[in-house]
Amino acid sequence: MRTSLLFVLSLLLSACSGIAPRGSGDLGVVIERADGSVKIVDSSQRAVLARVTGLGDLSHASVVFSRDQRYAFVFGRDGGLSKVDLLEQKLVQRVQQAGNSIGGAISQDGSLIVAQNYEPGGIKAFRTDTLEQVADVPAEYGNDGKRSKVVGLADLPGNRFAYALFDAGEIRITDLSDPSRPKTQRWAAGKQPYDALVTPDGRYFIAGLFGEDGLAMLDTWQPELGVKKVLSGYGRGQEPLPVFKMPHLRGWAQAGGRLYLPAIGRHEVLVVDMQTWQEVGRIAVRSQPVFVMARPDGREIWVNFAFPDNSHVQVIDTLTQRITDTLQPGKTVLHMEFTPRGEQVWLSVRDDNRVVVYDTATRRPLQQIEALSPSGIFFTARAARIGF
Repeated sequence: MRTSLLFVLSLLLSACSGIAPRGSGDLGVVIERADGSVKIVDSSQRAVLARVTGLGDLSHASVVFSRDQRYAFVFGRDGGLSKVDLLEQKLVQRVQQAGNSIGGAISQDGSLIVAQNYEPGGIKAFRTDTLEQVADVPAEYGNDGKRSKVVGLADLPGNRFAYALFDAGEIRITDLSDPSRPKTQRWAAGKQPYDALVTPDGRYFIAGLFGEDGLAMLDTWQPELGVKKVLSGYGRGQEPLPVFKMPHLRGWAQAGGRLYLPAIGRHEVLVVDMQTWQEVGRIAVRSQPVFVMARPDGREIWVNFAFPDNSHVQVIDTLTQRITDTLQPGKTVLHMEFTPRGEQVWLSVRDDNRVVVYDTATRRPLQQIEALSPSGIFFTARAARIGF
Protein backbone atom coordinates (compact mmCIF):
# COMPACT_ATOMS: atom_id res chain seq x y z
CA MET A 1 0.00 0.00 0.00
CA ARG A 2 2.85 2.35 0.85
CA THR A 3 4.48 1.63 -2.52
CA SER A 4 1.22 2.42 -4.31
CA LEU A 5 0.88 5.72 -2.46
CA LEU A 6 4.45 6.68 -3.35
CA PHE A 7 3.79 5.89 -7.00
CA VAL A 8 0.63 7.99 -7.07
CA LEU A 9 2.47 10.82 -5.31
CA SER A 10 5.26 10.73 -7.90
CA LEU A 11 2.69 10.96 -10.69
CA LEU A 12 1.02 13.93 -9.01
CA LEU A 13 4.37 15.70 -8.56
CA SER A 14 5.21 15.12 -12.21
CA ALA A 15 1.84 16.48 -13.26
CA CYS A 16 2.29 19.57 -11.10
CA SER A 17 5.72 20.22 -12.59
CA GLY A 18 4.32 19.97 -16.09
CA ILE A 19 6.77 17.20 -17.05
CA ALA A 20 5.31 13.83 -17.99
CA PRO A 21 6.98 10.75 -16.49
CA ARG A 22 9.38 9.18 -18.94
CA GLY A 23 12.50 7.06 -19.12
CA SER A 24 15.94 8.38 -19.93
CA GLY A 25 17.38 5.53 -22.00
CA ASP A 26 16.83 7.18 -25.38
CA LEU A 27 18.04 10.64 -24.40
CA GLY A 28 21.29 12.37 -25.21
CA VAL A 29 22.96 15.75 -25.53
CA VAL A 30 24.44 17.69 -28.42
CA ILE A 31 27.20 20.16 -27.57
CA GLU A 32 26.74 23.64 -29.04
CA ARG A 33 30.38 24.64 -28.85
CA ALA A 34 30.03 28.28 -29.90
CA ASP A 35 27.35 29.13 -27.36
CA GLY A 36 28.21 27.26 -24.17
CA SER A 37 24.99 25.27 -24.35
CA VAL A 38 23.71 21.74 -24.89
CA LYS A 39 20.59 20.47 -26.57
CA ILE A 40 18.79 17.58 -24.91
CA VAL A 41 17.61 15.21 -27.64
CA ASP A 42 15.34 12.18 -27.94
CA SER A 43 16.88 9.60 -30.29
CA SER A 44 13.62 7.66 -30.68
CA GLN A 45 11.71 10.68 -31.94
CA ARG A 46 14.78 12.36 -33.45
CA ALA A 47 13.70 15.55 -31.71
CA VAL A 48 15.08 18.32 -29.52
CA LEU A 49 13.45 18.41 -26.08
CA ALA A 50 15.22 21.39 -24.53
CA ARG A 51 18.22 23.67 -24.62
CA VAL A 52 20.35 24.26 -21.51
CA THR A 53 22.66 27.28 -21.42
CA GLY A 54 25.36 28.68 -19.15
CA LEU A 55 27.91 25.87 -19.41
CA GLY A 56 30.95 28.02 -20.23
CA ASP A 57 33.60 27.28 -22.87
CA LEU A 58 32.59 24.10 -24.71
CA SER A 59 35.12 24.40 -27.54
CA HIS A 60 36.46 21.00 -26.45
CA ALA A 61 33.76 19.34 -24.38
CA SER A 62 32.93 15.79 -23.36
CA VAL A 63 30.12 14.16 -21.39
CA VAL A 64 29.56 11.20 -19.08
CA PHE A 65 26.26 10.05 -17.59
CA SER A 66 25.05 8.95 -14.17
CA ARG A 67 24.21 5.28 -13.65
CA ASP A 68 20.46 5.97 -13.87
CA GLN A 69 21.06 7.95 -17.09
CA ARG A 70 19.28 10.98 -15.67
CA TYR A 71 22.22 13.34 -15.30
CA ALA A 72 24.78 14.46 -17.85
CA PHE A 73 28.12 15.68 -16.51
CA VAL A 74 29.68 18.10 -18.98
CA PHE A 75 33.41 18.85 -18.93
CA GLY A 76 34.26 22.22 -20.49
CA ARG A 77 37.56 23.41 -21.91
CA ASP A 78 37.66 26.23 -19.35
CA GLY A 79 37.78 23.78 -16.46
CA GLY A 80 34.07 23.98 -15.74
CA LEU A 81 32.18 20.88 -14.62
CA SER A 82 28.40 21.07 -15.12
CA LYS A 83 25.64 18.74 -13.96
CA VAL A 84 22.57 18.75 -16.23
CA ASP A 85 19.25 17.10 -15.32
CA LEU A 86 17.96 15.52 -18.54
CA LEU A 87 14.46 14.92 -17.18
CA GLU A 88 13.87 18.32 -15.61
CA GLN A 89 15.86 19.84 -18.48
CA LYS A 90 17.95 22.24 -16.45
CA LEU A 91 21.44 23.00 -15.18
CA VAL A 92 21.62 21.67 -11.63
CA GLN A 93 25.10 22.83 -10.66
CA ARG A 94 28.36 24.06 -12.12
CA VAL A 95 31.79 24.21 -10.51
CA GLN A 96 34.95 25.83 -11.83
CA GLN A 97 37.42 23.09 -10.98
CA ALA A 98 40.46 24.00 -13.14
CA GLY A 99 41.84 26.49 -15.64
CA ASN A 100 42.06 24.20 -18.67
CA SER A 101 40.46 20.79 -18.94
CA ILE A 102 39.65 18.35 -21.73
CA GLY A 103 37.38 15.69 -20.26
CA GLY A 104 36.75 13.18 -17.54
CA ALA A 105 35.18 9.90 -16.46
CA ILE A 106 32.75 8.39 -13.95
CA SER A 107 33.61 5.66 -11.46
CA GLN A 108 32.41 2.08 -11.68
CA ASP A 109 29.96 2.53 -8.80
CA GLY A 110 28.74 5.88 -10.11
CA SER A 111 29.71 7.79 -6.98
CA LEU A 112 32.62 9.82 -8.38
CA ILE A 113 33.21 12.15 -11.29
CA VAL A 114 36.89 12.60 -12.18
CA ALA A 115 38.21 15.44 -14.34
CA GLN A 116 41.51 15.39 -16.22
CA ASN A 117 43.24 18.74 -16.40
CA TYR A 118 45.84 20.53 -18.45
CA GLU A 119 46.11 23.42 -15.99
CA PRO A 120 46.90 22.67 -13.28
CA GLY A 121 48.02 19.26 -14.49
CA GLY A 122 46.44 16.36 -12.65
CA ILE A 123 43.08 14.77 -11.87
CA LYS A 124 40.37 15.82 -9.43
CA ALA A 125 37.49 13.74 -8.07
CA PHE A 126 34.01 14.98 -7.14
CA ARG A 127 30.92 13.40 -5.62
CA THR A 128 28.28 12.90 -8.27
CA ASP A 129 25.42 13.96 -6.02
CA THR A 130 26.85 17.28 -4.77
CA LEU A 131 29.94 17.96 -6.96
CA GLU A 132 31.91 18.34 -3.73
CA GLN A 133 35.62 17.84 -4.39
CA VAL A 134 36.94 14.78 -2.56
CA ALA A 135 40.39 14.23 -4.10
CA ASP A 136 43.13 16.15 -5.91
CA VAL A 137 45.96 14.13 -7.48
CA PRO A 138 48.64 16.37 -9.06
CA ALA A 139 50.43 15.00 -12.12
CA GLU A 140 53.87 15.95 -10.83
CA TYR A 141 57.00 14.62 -12.48
CA GLY A 142 60.74 15.19 -12.35
CA ASN A 143 62.57 16.75 -9.42
CA ASP A 144 61.30 20.32 -9.63
CA GLY A 145 57.58 19.82 -9.09
CA LYS A 146 56.49 20.34 -12.69
CA ARG A 147 52.98 19.22 -13.57
CA SER A 148 52.07 17.42 -16.75
CA LYS A 149 48.98 17.76 -18.91
CA VAL A 150 46.71 14.78 -18.37
CA VAL A 151 45.06 13.03 -21.34
CA GLY A 152 43.16 9.83 -22.07
CA LEU A 153 41.45 9.43 -18.68
CA ALA A 154 39.37 6.24 -18.53
CA ASP A 155 37.48 4.43 -15.80
CA LEU A 156 38.56 0.96 -14.72
CA PRO A 157 36.85 -1.62 -12.51
CA GLY A 158 37.31 -1.05 -8.80
CA ASN A 159 36.85 2.72 -8.90
CA ARG A 160 40.27 3.06 -10.51
CA PHE A 161 41.21 5.48 -13.27
CA ALA A 162 43.92 5.16 -15.90
CA TYR A 163 45.39 8.17 -17.67
CA ALA A 164 48.43 9.38 -19.56
CA LEU A 165 50.80 12.29 -18.89
CA PHE A 166 51.65 14.11 -22.11
CA ASP A 167 54.71 15.98 -20.82
CA ALA A 168 56.04 13.24 -18.55
CA GLY A 169 55.58 10.38 -21.01
CA GLU A 170 53.88 8.17 -18.43
CA ILE A 171 50.80 6.07 -17.83
CA ARG A 172 49.31 6.17 -14.36
CA ILE A 173 46.51 4.37 -12.52
CA THR A 174 44.95 6.00 -9.48
CA ASP A 175 42.80 3.93 -7.13
CA LEU A 176 40.01 6.10 -5.68
CA SER A 177 38.13 3.36 -3.84
CA ASP A 178 38.95 5.51 -0.79
CA PRO A 179 38.98 9.08 -2.20
CA SER A 180 40.57 10.43 0.98
CA ARG A 181 43.61 8.23 0.31
CA PRO A 182 44.30 8.00 -3.44
CA LYS A 183 46.87 5.40 -4.44
CA THR A 184 48.75 5.95 -7.70
CA GLN A 185 50.97 3.62 -9.74
CA ARG A 186 53.10 4.87 -12.63
CA TRP A 187 54.87 3.45 -15.69
CA ALA A 188 57.09 4.93 -18.40
CA ALA A 189 55.04 4.99 -21.62
CA GLY A 190 56.98 6.77 -24.35
CA LYS A 191 57.20 10.20 -25.90
CA GLN A 192 54.13 12.48 -25.73
CA PRO A 193 51.10 10.24 -25.21
CA TYR A 194 48.24 12.32 -26.65
CA ASP A 195 45.10 10.25 -26.06
CA ALA A 196 44.12 6.80 -24.86
CA LEU A 197 41.42 4.17 -24.73
CA VAL A 198 40.46 1.21 -22.59
CA THR A 199 39.02 -2.01 -24.03
CA PRO A 200 35.38 -2.81 -23.16
CA ASP A 201 36.37 -5.32 -20.48
CA GLY A 202 38.57 -2.73 -18.80
CA ARG A 203 41.69 -4.84 -19.27
CA TYR A 204 43.94 -3.03 -21.76
CA PHE A 205 44.74 0.66 -21.54
CA ILE A 206 46.32 1.89 -24.77
CA ALA A 207 47.87 5.32 -25.28
CA GLY A 208 48.72 6.81 -28.65
CA LEU A 209 52.19 8.36 -28.90
CA PHE A 210 52.62 11.57 -30.85
CA GLY A 211 56.36 11.89 -30.32
CA GLU A 212 57.29 8.44 -31.61
CA ASP A 213 55.98 5.58 -33.72
CA GLY A 214 53.65 3.10 -32.09
CA LEU A 215 51.30 2.80 -29.12
CA ALA A 216 51.88 2.11 -25.42
CA MET A 217 49.76 -0.67 -23.91
CA LEU A 218 49.28 -1.60 -20.26
CA ASP A 219 47.58 -4.84 -19.22
CA THR A 220 45.68 -3.67 -16.13
CA TRP A 221 45.09 -7.28 -15.08
CA GLN A 222 48.87 -7.80 -14.97
CA PRO A 223 50.34 -4.33 -14.38
CA GLU A 224 53.53 -5.87 -13.01
CA LEU A 225 54.45 -6.72 -16.62
CA GLY A 226 54.79 -3.02 -17.36
CA VAL A 227 54.02 -1.09 -20.52
CA LYS A 228 54.43 -2.84 -23.85
CA LYS A 229 54.97 -1.05 -27.15
CA VAL A 230 52.66 -2.18 -29.95
CA LEU A 231 52.58 -1.22 -33.62
CA SER A 232 56.11 0.11 -33.30
CA GLY A 233 57.26 1.49 -36.62
CA TYR A 234 53.90 1.97 -38.31
CA GLY A 235 55.22 5.48 -38.84
CA ARG A 236 53.91 8.47 -40.64
CA GLY A 237 55.16 7.23 -43.98
CA GLN A 238 58.37 7.70 -45.87
CA GLU A 239 57.58 11.40 -46.12
CA PRO A 240 56.16 12.81 -42.87
CA LEU A 241 52.78 14.44 -43.41
CA PRO A 242 51.48 17.49 -41.54
CA VAL A 243 48.93 16.68 -38.86
CA PHE A 244 45.92 18.97 -39.35
CA LYS A 245 43.95 17.57 -36.40
CA MET A 246 44.95 15.05 -33.79
CA PRO A 247 42.97 11.81 -34.10
CA HIS A 248 40.88 10.68 -31.15
CA LEU A 249 41.67 7.22 -29.87
CA ARG A 250 38.50 7.38 -27.76
CA GLY A 251 36.70 7.09 -31.08
CA TRP A 252 38.36 3.72 -31.66
CA ALA A 253 36.52 0.72 -33.01
CA GLN A 254 36.49 -2.94 -32.03
CA ALA A 255 34.89 -5.50 -34.32
CA GLY A 256 35.38 -9.21 -34.93
CA GLY A 257 38.40 -9.49 -32.63
CA ARG A 258 40.12 -6.59 -34.36
CA LEU A 259 40.89 -3.05 -33.36
CA TYR A 260 40.57 -0.22 -35.90
CA LEU A 261 42.67 2.85 -35.17
CA PRO A 262 43.31 6.19 -36.89
CA ALA A 263 46.91 6.53 -38.07
CA ILE A 264 48.58 9.82 -37.11
CA GLY A 265 49.31 11.92 -40.18
CA ARG A 266 48.44 9.08 -42.57
CA HIS A 267 45.45 8.56 -44.85
CA GLU A 268 44.95 5.13 -43.31
CA VAL A 269 43.05 3.15 -40.73
CA LEU A 270 45.23 0.59 -38.93
CA VAL A 271 43.83 -2.89 -38.27
CA VAL A 272 45.17 -4.75 -35.22
CA ASP A 273 44.62 -8.36 -34.11
CA MET A 274 43.58 -8.19 -30.45
CA GLN A 275 45.02 -11.63 -29.68
CA THR A 276 48.54 -10.89 -30.86
CA TRP A 277 48.43 -7.07 -30.87
CA GLN A 278 50.08 -7.14 -34.27
CA GLU A 279 49.11 -5.08 -37.27
CA VAL A 280 47.17 -7.23 -39.73
CA GLY A 281 46.17 -4.63 -42.26
CA ARG A 282 45.80 -1.03 -43.34
CA ILE A 283 42.80 0.48 -45.06
CA ALA A 284 43.45 3.45 -47.31
CA VAL A 285 40.89 6.18 -46.69
CA ARG A 286 40.16 9.57 -48.20
CA SER A 287 42.19 11.70 -45.78
CA GLN A 288 43.56 11.82 -42.22
CA PRO A 289 41.03 10.03 -40.00
CA VAL A 290 39.89 11.63 -36.75
CA PHE A 291 37.16 9.33 -35.39
CA VAL A 292 37.09 5.66 -36.38
CA MET A 293 33.87 4.24 -34.92
CA ALA A 294 32.20 0.84 -35.12
CA ARG A 295 28.50 0.39 -35.58
CA PRO A 296 27.34 -1.41 -32.41
CA ASP A 297 27.05 -4.77 -34.20
CA GLY A 298 30.62 -4.44 -35.51
CA ARG A 299 29.56 -4.92 -39.13
CA GLU A 300 30.73 -1.49 -40.29
CA ILE A 301 33.29 1.16 -39.39
CA TRP A 302 32.44 4.84 -39.95
CA VAL A 303 35.28 7.33 -40.36
CA ASN A 304 35.41 11.14 -40.42
CA PHE A 305 38.38 13.29 -41.36
CA ALA A 306 40.55 16.29 -40.61
CA PHE A 307 40.74 19.38 -42.81
CA PRO A 308 40.54 19.69 -45.82
CA ASP A 309 38.29 16.61 -46.24
CA ASN A 310 36.22 17.11 -43.11
CA SER A 311 32.97 17.30 -45.06
CA HIS A 312 33.17 13.61 -45.91
CA VAL A 313 32.45 10.37 -44.04
CA GLN A 314 33.46 6.93 -45.27
CA VAL A 315 32.00 3.52 -44.40
CA ILE A 316 34.20 0.41 -44.17
CA ASP A 317 32.90 -3.16 -44.42
CA THR A 318 34.62 -5.20 -41.67
CA LEU A 319 34.33 -8.47 -43.60
CA THR A 320 36.00 -7.26 -46.77
CA GLN A 321 38.04 -4.43 -45.18
CA ARG A 322 36.92 -2.23 -48.05
CA ILE A 323 35.21 1.14 -48.31
CA THR A 324 31.60 0.67 -49.33
CA ASP A 325 30.33 4.25 -49.26
CA THR A 326 31.45 7.86 -49.12
CA LEU A 327 28.95 10.38 -47.76
CA GLN A 328 28.90 14.18 -47.68
CA PRO A 329 26.68 15.23 -44.76
CA GLY A 330 27.83 18.89 -44.91
CA LYS A 331 30.61 21.28 -43.98
CA THR A 332 32.94 20.13 -41.18
CA VAL A 333 31.74 16.87 -39.65
CA LEU A 334 33.16 16.88 -36.13
CA HIS A 335 31.62 13.90 -34.36
CA MET A 336 29.46 10.80 -34.76
CA GLU A 337 27.31 8.82 -32.33
CA PHE A 338 25.36 5.62 -32.98
CA THR A 339 22.08 4.87 -31.28
CA PRO A 340 22.53 1.92 -28.88
CA ARG A 341 21.51 -0.76 -31.40
CA GLY A 342 22.99 0.98 -34.39
CA GLU A 343 19.98 1.67 -36.60
CA GLN A 344 20.88 5.37 -36.71
CA VAL A 345 24.04 7.43 -36.64
CA TRP A 346 23.97 11.11 -35.68
CA LEU A 347 26.61 13.41 -37.18
CA SER A 348 27.42 16.95 -36.07
CA VAL A 349 27.99 19.26 -39.04
CA ARG A 350 29.52 22.32 -37.42
CA ASP A 351 29.70 24.84 -40.25
CA ASP A 352 26.16 24.11 -41.42
CA ASN A 353 24.83 24.49 -37.86
CA ARG A 354 23.00 21.21 -37.91
CA VAL A 355 23.01 17.58 -36.86
CA VAL A 356 22.21 15.06 -39.59
CA VAL A 357 20.68 11.70 -38.66
CA TYR A 358 21.34 8.80 -41.05
CA ASP A 359 19.68 5.42 -41.40
CA THR A 360 22.67 3.06 -41.24
CA ALA A 361 20.96 0.40 -43.37
CA THR A 362 20.08 2.65 -46.30
CA ARG A 363 22.66 5.40 -45.53
CA ARG A 364 20.02 7.97 -46.29
CA PRO A 365 19.45 11.05 -44.11
CA LEU A 366 16.35 10.76 -41.92
CA GLN A 367 16.37 14.11 -40.14
CA GLN A 368 18.19 17.41 -39.81
CA ILE A 369 18.28 19.16 -36.46
CA GLU A 370 19.36 22.76 -36.05
CA ALA A 371 22.21 23.40 -33.60
CA LEU A 372 24.72 26.21 -33.10
CA SER A 373 28.17 24.96 -34.17
CA PRO A 374 27.49 21.42 -32.93
CA SER A 375 30.39 19.20 -31.93
CA GLY A 376 30.12 16.24 -29.53
CA ILE A 377 27.02 14.04 -29.52
CA PHE A 378 26.54 11.76 -26.51
CA PHE A 379 23.72 9.27 -25.79
CA THR A 380 22.85 8.00 -22.32
CA ALA A 381 23.59 4.38 -23.28
CA ARG A 382 27.22 5.29 -22.56
CA ALA A 383 26.36 5.05 -18.86
CA ALA A 384 26.52 1.25 -19.07
CA ARG A 385 29.88 1.07 -20.86
CA ILE A 386 33.41 0.97 -19.45
CA GLY A 387 35.59 3.71 -20.90
CA PHE A 388 32.73 5.93 -22.02
